[in-house]
Amino acid sequence: MRFAHLILAPAATPELVVIDDDRYIALRALGHPHATLQQLIEAGDDAFAHVRGAVETAADDAWSPVVEASFAPAVIGAPIVLAVGLNYDEHASELSLDNDSGPVLFSLFPNSLGAHNGEIPLSSSVSEEVDYEGELGVIIGKSAKNVSPEDALEYVFGYTAINDVTARDIQFQEPQWSRCKSFDGFTPIGPVVVTSDQIPDPQALHLTTDVDGLRVQDSTTGFMIRTVAQLISSISQESTLLPGTVISTGSPGGAGRSRKPPLYLRPGTDVTVTIEGIGALSSHCVEA
Repeated sequence: MRFAHLILAPAATPELVVIDDDRYIALRALGHPHATLQQLIEAGDDAFAHVRGAVETAADDAWSPVVEASFAPAVIGAPIVLAVGLNYDEHASELSLDNDSGPVLFSLFPNSLGAHNGEIPLSSSVSEEVDYEGELGVIIGKSAKNVSPEDALEYVFGYTAINDVTARDIQFQEPQWSRCKSFDGFTPIGPVVVTSDQIPDPQALHLTTDVDGLRVQDSTTGFMIRTVAQLISSISQESTLLPGTVISTGSPGGAGRSRKPPLYLRPGTDVTVTIEGIGALSSHCVEA
């Protein structure tokens, strides 16, 4: 199944929907109370099974065209958004950073989450070196603590696409990475969350990033240094991952900072991160 949050009317509150190709059905229309994906995940397996059954038996006229709605962030109200840095050798090398000691882990502020077809505000007075990073996002489906790599994927609810936008100049000025990646709108996420049964192998997904039509990242999740399962296992050691936790698993090579000349985001730039089996996450850069 493919879940999203859609805004169905101007100024309306985002609603949790299921998307099938170019059409959607709102959970509210099916009589289900869950307003967000976070609420559905927290409700557990029985609630998810009820939603699946209701969607499978829904009449054709209960569906509406996606084109008539706009997207909100695919994740709303997650307990935390965690990001993994330097999880592809090529990206670590192009930034001249060491990735030998273990996963580089940091958190992203909730205000940074943005929507598919949304805007990324850029403030030149704060940073003139804003970069893109296409990444696979993982959403935890149930509490995970001290899980083994062999069992880790059983704790995954689904997957999404993330653009881990980064102010590079600030990243290299400060000893932590959360702030430089957490400006408003710096974490577009979506357009959908695809349930884990639709993606049997998260290490076999083609990932690309395009900036104004130029292919700048072209890789696969198979090049991760630490797999999704290994990351979940490592992060969960003596730290419970709560249902709905988001993990952004790192970016492959091709960052704008490494290009000659560097390719940084500017007002008017369009960026699209595409992940096989999930879809395309597009953003438009604007002056803050």
